[in-house]
Amino acid sequence: MKESGHTVLITGGATGIGFALAKQFHAAGNRVILVGRRAEALQQASVQLSGSPESCITAVADIADAQDRERLLREFPDINIIVNNAAVQYTKPFAEQTEAEIAHELDTNLSAPVLLTKLFLPQLLSKPDAAIINISSGLAVVPKETCALYCASKAALHSFSQVLRWQLENSSIRVFELMPPMVATPMSQGKGHAHLKISPDELAEEFWRNFKQNRFEIMGGKTKWLYWINRISATLGQRIMRKGL
Repeated sequence: MKESGHTVLITGGATGIGFALAKQFHAAGNRVILVGRRAEALQQASVQLSGSPESCITAVADIADAQDRERLLREFPDINIIVNNAAVQYTKPFAEQTEAEIAHELDTNLSAPVLLTKLFLPQLLSKPDAAIINISSGLAVVPKETCALYCASKAALHSFSQVLRWQLENSSIRVFELMPPMVATPMSQGKGHAHLKISPDELAEEFWRNFKQNRFEIMGGKTKWLYWINRISATLGQRIMRKGL
């Protein structure tokens, strides 16, 4: 795809991976719309992006809420790229999760990006150049036993991305998927080995190199190693993940 001239909506865009991606798009000459639930965090992120006020817009919204999704569609008719990044993770045994936590995790990680994509699809199809970018996880390749529903929801998003890419291959919409390894964000704080994590900016730079070359399935960092280990020996891949590497 071309690098500039897009209007990009990024869910969970105020921090972590979402904000790192926003910086890449913004620096390349794109208009970014940062979506999140906390107005203060969105404002802080916006201040960090230099340029005209029109080049970075913030929108307080909960993408798991149908009315908020519909409001985003009404307010931003120029969007031609959607980045489905927002996610939550409960790191506890499944038996200890409440029904509310289960619903929140599945709604945010899977239902919300699917429904947001469905809602914006007619608008994206009307654009000559459009993209859907889903942020799944290396845990879609091999799960980790400490976060069952996070792994399951990201595996489902991975499968959805593949099928959607096939269904839209003859349209103006390109479907990308970024599969991060463990990234140094608040979500991963206190989890895993620090030396195995990459920064959000490193991941975003890797994404950008691949995005420019129309590489639709992007395995960030050590995800590609996990993928090949799992191809050679699924047992070894599972053993690595169960040790928390």
